Amino acid sequence: MKLPRSFYIPKDTVTIARELLGKLLVVPDADGRRVSGMIVETEAYLGIGDRAAHSFGGRRTARNEVTYGLGGHAYVFFIYGMYHQLNVVTGPAERPHVVLIRAVEPIEGIELMRERRGRKRDRDLASGPGKLCIALAIDRSFNNENFRGDRIWIENFRSLKATEIAVGKRIGIDYAGEDSDLPYRFWIGKNNFVSRPRKEM
Repeated sequence: MKLPRSFYIPKDTVTIARELLGKLLVVPDADGRRVSGMIVETEAYLGIGDRAAHSFGGRRTARNEVTYGLGGHAYVFFIYGMYHQLNVVTGPAERPHVVLIRAVEPIEGIELMRERRGRKRDRDLASGPGKLCIALAIDRSFNNENFRGDRIWIENFRSLKATEIAVGKRIGIDYAGEDSDLPYRFWIGKNNFVSRPRKEM
């Protein structure tokens, strides 16, 4: 069952980033067959006051406009001229918070993921934000898609104990100054499908 709209809106974004772990991200193929992965790593970005966020300081552009909308929609952007990255918009409208999906563990449609990635080792298929978008065929056309719709959605899948969840600083945001050290990255500890590095705080 798809997560209800209420999952994405009333909670603190950091809490949502943690609670997305163990959920199942589903992106059916062109024939409607399920292709999915369990979310094993996330990062929270807290909008206007977060130097690492695209909306820091109230920045508002055509690219990030969706982040100012109601929670429960996808924010997909293109980076380094090579990769797409999938984010979950959270909270009420006009509060541009998002959660980056950093890695998933392949669950369904694994053969198709292997074809898309040109890889045979499953732990390499979606162990990073760019990799998972290739494996799940997510591109800019998914920007602003409703997670309650039929093109992409998130379901309950696995319940986690607090002791299974690791916390650390976000990756690749040294430009964010002191905000680069905030403990806004979450992952399932000892999971083989998370990105690198895995340093905890």
